[in-house]
Amino acid sequence: MIALLDYGAGNLRSVEKALIKLNADVDVMTTPDRLAHADACVLPGVGAFDDCIQSLEKQELLAASKEFIQSGKPFLGICVGYQSLFERSEEFNSCAAGLNVFDGSVIRFPDEDGLKVPQIGWNQVELKQNDCPIFNGIDDGSYFYFVHSYHPEPADDSIVVGRTEYGRNFASAVWRDNIYATQFHPEKSQTVGLKLLENFVGLAS
Repeated sequence: MIALLDYGAGNLRSVEKALIKLNADVDVMTTPDRLAHADACVLPGVGAFDDCIQSLEKQELLAASKEFIQSGKPFLGICVGYQSLFERSEEFNSCAAGLNVFDGSVIRFPDEDGLKVPQIGWNQVELKQNDCPIFNGIDDGSYFYFVHSYHPEPADDSIVVGRTEYGRNFASAVWRDNIYATQFHPEKSQTVGLKLLENFVGLAS
């Protein structure tokens, strides 16, 4: 069973539909009661970093997410769910602390050179590690769908498995042990995105 954390993120239903299409057993959770029984967990996200963290804390899912990660079971963060794994964000002068799973901050794309912020649309992901399980069977340079103004800047480059160019070269996917996270939306990335989610579902079996 895959836990899908529901704290009001706008893309939750599209993630749920994608996982169900892959024949995954999905349990949408608004409280931590059943989380410990899940085989894997997905933290989706659309919107602001602070809203994500505060909603998770209010629903007692923040500490529960940390405990789940420490259990060693597969965990996937998507978009703001990816950003929440870091220490802090500069979005709206955020005062909320992230999950602090990874060292580093979430920063904004620069307003320069006519760059449109947020980045909305398809962009390539350059794979930096060939052995990341969720990218199994996915070609280097594949296109995924992005919608974001901010992105994490990991302090440890060794966790970066995917990089993307958009005004700057940024970490669009990370991996360490049982923790996977992407800045792009696999649930909106058609065939290649479904392949990534299929690989993640396979880790839970």
